[in-house]
Amino acid sequence: MQFIPNILFAIALILGIGFFAKNVKKLIRNIKLGQDVDVSDNKSQRWKNMTMIALGQSKMVKRPIAGVLHVIVYVGFVIINIEVLEIIIDGLFGTHRLFSKMGTLYGVLIGTFEVLAALVFVSVIIFWVRRNIIKLQRFWKSEMKGWPKNDGNFILYFEMVLMTLFLVMNATDVHFQDMNSGNVISQYIAPLFSGLADSTLHIIERSAWWLHILGILVFLNYLYYSKHLHILLAFPNTYYGKVNPKGQLNNLEAVTNEVKMMMDPNADPFAAPEEGAEDEVPAKFGASDVQDLNWVQLLNAYTCTECGRCTSECPANQTGKKLSPRKIMMDTRDRLEEVGKNIDANGGEFKDDGKQLLGDYISTEELWACTTCNACTEACPVSIDPLSIIIEMRRYLVMEQSAAPMELNNMMTNIENNGAPWPYNQMDRLNWANEE
Repeated sequence: MQFIPNILFAIALILGIGFFAKNVKKLIRNIKLGQDVDVSDNKSQRWKNMTMIALGQSKMVKRPIAGVLHVIVYVGFVIINIEVLEIIIDGLFGTHRLFSKMGTLYGVLIGTFEVLAALVFVSVIIFWVRRNIIKLQRFWKSEMKGWPKNDGNFILYFEMVLMTLFLVMNATDVHFQDMNSGNVISQYIAPLFSGLADSTLHIIERSAWWLHILGILVFLNYLYYSKHLHILLAFPNTYYGKVNPKGQLNNLEAVTNEVKMMMDPNADPFAAPEEGAEDEVPAKFGASDVQDLNWVQLLNAYTCTECGRCTSECPANQTGKKLSPRKIMMDTRDRLEEVGKNIDANGGEFKDDGKQLLGDYISTEELWACTTCNACTEACPVSIDPLSIIIEMRRYLVMEQSAAPMELNNMMTNIENNGAPWPYNQMDRLNWANEE
């Protein structure tokens, strides 16, 4: 009978980690649905970006209030969960505070954890007030309804509960309080339970202990369904993020070669390709669905924190246009999830569902509202690039559908006929010089 708690703990641990691993496998599968892209360049810069942006939170603190609060929650939550190692060992082997044998060092560690837990709790409350009482505009855009809105609050409640359980667990642990080392916050909570029998305190402490570890396992598996997946994906996303100048767009090799041939007076457009040369013309120009995007763009979609910094900086959105860079990323992730479920339901193969990202999720009005200013990519705290997805879908509209706005069609027709964006014959370009 004495081993039943240990067995139950092991079962909970295996189920929690196992389900998480299953979701991680599905996540990787979905991301790999994207086109291949070479991101092996500039490794030193990529490591630097990951260290500064993901680990150092350098872009978060550009908005000081939210940035500092986020750093507290981020650092606190990560460091506090170091204690999970002790909880796992205690749960599996039936020990109690095994690491307390470390003496003073243990007190310093737990004391640090308690201070951070209190700071996290306060920070989370401030976040909740900003989101629900002050109602910052970026949290109340049209795309932030239903699940996205609730998810933002659910995660705050999760963190409040986990921090409370941690402090209550320490406050009701008679042995820990008797040590009088590391109980820098819980010593002020302990009087709330004064007068209770030791047996009752033990029940409360064990209950808080179980709920704390089970809550962590639930939180771990909740990540896959939440915007807080960025806790894990921010690191690879910042590593594989764009390292070229933000205004530099990628060129399609097939189009570049075609233009070069058109500009070469000695080129034979009907010449057979050289032996061994590969046909570089893609099956589709641009992207109309998630499978047409590259895997880094799909990683971007899963990494989106839905913080809305990109949308709040977007000049098109500020002037009332329909475009929201955050919605672009959320729509891409939602469609990717839909495709993944389609694959799961059809034995590992995608069955055409008559839907696609362009049209069913993202409208052409949104795409053409973009000014390509890169404000969204500059604002993103985890190096997401909504503009690259917009550009790929524009390419599809122009090169596959000939569906550009009239102004662009006129310009491109002029370039094709006159070699310039203006509606003047090349022979008439210098007529202005002859005018008196």
